[in-house]
Amino acid sequence: MKITFDLPPDLVRAVKLRARHEGRKLKDMAADLLQRGLATPGSKPTPRTSKPPINLLPNGLPVVRCSADAPAQHMSTAALLALEQESLHKEDLHRLDLPL
Repeated sequence: MKITFDLPPDLVRAVKLRARHEGRKLKDMAADLLQRGLATPGSKPTPRTSKPPINLLPNGLPVVRCSADAPAQHMSTAALLALEQESLHKEDLHRLDLPL
């Protein structure tokens, strides 16, 4: 069933990032998170059959490890954020079937 939610952009980005990191579709990740959130105390969440859970910082952000020679190791936070924004913009254009 299709449904539309008006969610905070930070929450949407976090779910997209987690889905991408786990190699899952956004809709599957959202459904899984909703199911776990609605689980009653004492019930067991649906077991994962895909990749193992990712490491998270105390603030909920994922820990992304890369090799020492990865370009991201030498980029500033501002440059990384600009790259993310550019990527999100391209994804939006692609979803709208507009030229990049």
